[in-house]
Amino acid sequence: MTTPASVDYLLDVLIRLLNTPSPTGFTEQAIRLIEAELAALGVKPTRNKKGALTWEIAGTGQGHVTFSGHTDTLGAMVKAIKGNGRLLLHMLGGYDWATIEGEDVLVHTQEGRTLSGTVVNIKQSTHVHGMALRELRREQFVMEVRLDEDTRSASETLNLGVQVGDFVSFDARPRLTPAGYLKARHIDNKAAVAIFLDVTRELLLHPPRQTAAFHVTTYEEVGHGAATGIPAHTDELIAVDMAAVGDGQTSSEHHVTLCVADSSGPYDHALGNRLREVARGAGIDLKVDIYPYYGSDGSAAWRAGGDYPVALIGPGVDASHAYERTHIDALVDTAALMLAYVR
Repeated sequence: MTTPASVDYLLDVLIRLLNTPSPTGFTEQAIRLIEAELAALGVKPTRNKKGALTWEIAGTGQGHVTFSGHTDTLGAMVKAIKGNGRLLLHMLGGYDWATIEGEDVLVHTQEGRTLSGTVVNIKQSTHVHGMALRELRREQFVMEVRLDEDTRSASETLNLGVQVGDFVSFDARPRLTPAGYLKARHIDNKAAVAIFLDVTRELLLHPPRQTAAFHVTTYEEVGHGAATGIPAHTDELIAVDMAAVGDGQTSSEHHVTLCVADSSGPYDHALGNRLREVARGAGIDLKVDIYPYYGSDGSAAWRAGGDYPVALIGPGVDASHAYERTHIDALVDTAALMLAYVR
């Protein structure tokens, strides 16, 4: 497997990002990691008031393409402290409650402490509840965080420093298998950010024809990430996110996908065709798909009045918004398509 960009670097920075908690609204650590990586490359990004990062690599010719991705992830906040000392959660992002059952979490307190815990349901033991456990519908008010602390009451949990509104992050549990599969929570969308950094390294060595900007947002999972911050001189916007793999889809864990339409409607037909043409010329097996239950930073940018064509690409990811999986092949192909396009 070969690529102009460094696979080792891409995987290293991706796994470090995955291990850095950044639920929507609590992204400072991840943003600082990205800034540190850019500083090591000699690139100075700008931060907007909303907390998003932007940087660009000047091209040798005309044109300005912006790539947008997000570093915020699914997560939760403390909604209430229950009488038994456990925590009721408020959902951040669109996932099913069943997908976080049994997951290890960190509660990030206002005092700067992190307390570990596990998401369980109120009838978690089959030896106690029997069939009632199997029949239980997983929803907000039956799910709770069992803290790894000696607490059995709301007052004891409050004494630990836990408050309503504290952020809760899910353990990403990244694993790279010998066959080249990466499985983890939050591949959506830290994969794109790692690809951006990898592509930036390559463009610093071999400048693009078009100026390439990279915009990393912090509120995509709640729908308004790229509503502000896209560079004013953008000619084209290419959102880079995950491609959802499943029944009825053409997307694959081993390929990059062009999403031509999602819940926000169709993306720009001509820009999509330019990406298809570039993929053919570069020998990239580009998949094409539609996601009816999906939205992207490109959707948010358009809704906010963005006056440019928008396309959406990304590596194929299985079990999206759960414990996800992709393959190195898909990450490499996404980077290769971006590089081919700006050149």
